[in-house]
Amino acid sequence: MIHAVTMGLGLFGLWLLLSGFLDNTLLLGLGVFSCVVSVYIAARMEVVDHESVPLQLKFGVFGYLFWLSAEIGKANWAVTKVILSPRMRLNQRMITVQANQTTDVGRVTFANSITLTPGTITVETERQSFLVHALTNDAADLEALTDMGNRVSAVENRS
Repeated sequence: MIHAVTMGLGLFGLWLLLSGFLDNTLLLGLGVFSCVVSVYIAARMEVVDHESVPLQLKFGVFGYLFWLSAEIGKANWAVTKVILSPRMRLNQRMITVQANQTTDVGRVTFANSITLTPGTITVETERQSFLVHALTNDAADLEALTDMGNRVSAVENRS
C-alpha cells in the first residue's frame, strides 16, 4: 500500500511540474483523477513493488547525475572536435563492458548512461556484460566505462 501511495504522490508531483496548472481547480482534479487511475491500473497489473517504486531517493543519485552531466558535456565536446576536424579521426569499434550491477534498475541505468554519453551506444545487453559501439578510441576507453559502472553500483548499493 505504501508503494502505491508513493507512486501516486510521485506521479502527481510530476504532473504538477510538467503541467504548470496550479490555479485551475478542474484541471487539478483531473490530474488527481488521472494519477489515481494510473496507480490503480499499475496495482492491478502487480507492477508496484519495492524495485519499481523506491521509497527513498538516495542522495548518491544526485551526485551521480551531476557527474554524468559533466561526462556528457566532455563527451559532447570531444565528438564535436572529431566531427569538425578536417580529417575525421573515427575509429569505430565494438567493445564488451562488464556490468557488475545487482539489480535490473542498476543495469538499465548503466546501459542508458553509456548511451547518453555521445560517441557510445549500448547495442546489446547480457546479464553480466554489454556490447558497446564506440566512435573513437577515446570513447572506447574501457577504464572510463568501468568507472561509470562502478559509480552506478555505488549508488545502487547505498540502501
